Amino acid sequence: MDIEAIAKALKELGHPTRLLIYKSVVRAGYQGIAVGGLQQKLSIPGSTLSHHISSLVSAGLISQRREGRTLFCIAEYDTLQTVIGFLQDECCADEQTPTA
Repeated sequence: MDIEAIAKALKELGHPTRLLIYKSVVRAGYQGIAVGGLQQKLSIPGSTLSHHISSLVSAGLISQRREGRTLFCIAEYDTLQTVIGFLQDECCADEQTPTA
């Protein structure tokens, strides 16, 4: 992922409602969670939820799968690991070791 994609992912996760949605999707595991289940769990109006889900999808943080009439949200764990890795890889990169 390039710096622009990482920044977009972090920006989308910077909104409290989107962060709650994403946390619920991540917790659901690889099978995902139905949009209706998210709406019920988080008490978010459908149109608002749809808007936030679209933002997370556009950032590559979640994908969607349709089964019949049910739409599921699934976390894109590779993207999550890339964002976390980007931050961790920079940890202490410029630290100077003391000379004796």
